[in-house]
Amino acid sequence: MAMVASVQPAQTEDTVAGIGWMLVTVFWFTSLDASAKYLLQVYPTFEVIWMRFFVALIFGAIAMVPDFRRKLISRKPSLQLLRSGLLAVTTGLFFVGIQTTPLATATSIMFLAPILVTLLSVPFLGEKVGIRRLTGVAVGFLGAIIIVRPGVEGISTGSVFLLAAAFTNSLYQIITRKVRVYDQPVTTLFYTAMVGAVVFALPVPAQWVTPQVPAHWVVFCFLGLAGGIGHLCLIRSFRAAPASAVAPFSYAGLIWSTLYGFFVFAELPGIWTYLGAGLIIAAGLYIFHRERRLQSV
Repeated sequence: MAMVASVQPAQTEDTVAGIGWMLVTVFWFTSLDASAKYLLQVYPTFEVIWMRFFVALIFGAIAMVPDFRRKLISRKPSLQLLRSGLLAVTTGLFFVGIQTTPLATATSIMFLAPILVTLLSVPFLGEKVGIRRLTGVAVGFLGAIIIVRPGVEGISTGSVFLLAAAFTNSLYQIITRKVRVYDQPVTTLFYTAMVGAVVFALPVPAQWVTPQVPAHWVVFCFLGLAGGIGHLCLIRSFRAAPASAVAPFSYAGLIWSTLYGFFVFAELPGIWTYLGAGLIIAAGLYIFHRERRLQSV
């Protein structure tokens, strides 16, 4: 979840290393999603979300040592707070959605986020989007319609939450494009975890369920660590290579989510999910291809 370019590219590029880091990133983020889905079968939603951010906050604080005080100061705190708030909302919507939706289907719907970024970059970033990239956006939306299949009974509640999560995630990515030029990656990571931990700490006491199974404590800790490690791997990926070269490999998440869904939850998405995901992935790859061509001109 929330896979974005959060740092400026390094001067010395290594595309192979960047792709490798992206594949590792995808594994950790999908592991986070699978852990959350597992815990949500037993524990309240707000508790799972809060633990995800709280453990990540501890991880982020450790990552800022030894120069903690200097790295804590943001040059654009308002943007950091807005970005972190959007990720908190995205996480909440996604965690609610995956409770009733197969993991691979949820992952496929979230693939809409990069496509939505292309569309929303026009009003928010002032970028120009040509007819070819708009065609890619339209194909991506067609893929989403195939996955959720709104019919006589309407769209499922889980799909509605996931579509909303894809939208807020796209806004989160757009703000990340702006904030990345002001602060260090570890500063951004810390703010992200801190805001989520504070926001979701408010409703947690009323719903808190103390884990009685030791293994559940391990999964809770793994949940936060997976998020923190995933973000740091993402940072390494975008430092090693351009976003347009490595971002398409985030679609490998569909493989991991399908494996987790089958072995952990006994889920196998239907043919419509794979067909829709194929269109979304094809649209995303085409948009990335167009961006690379425009950058090389």
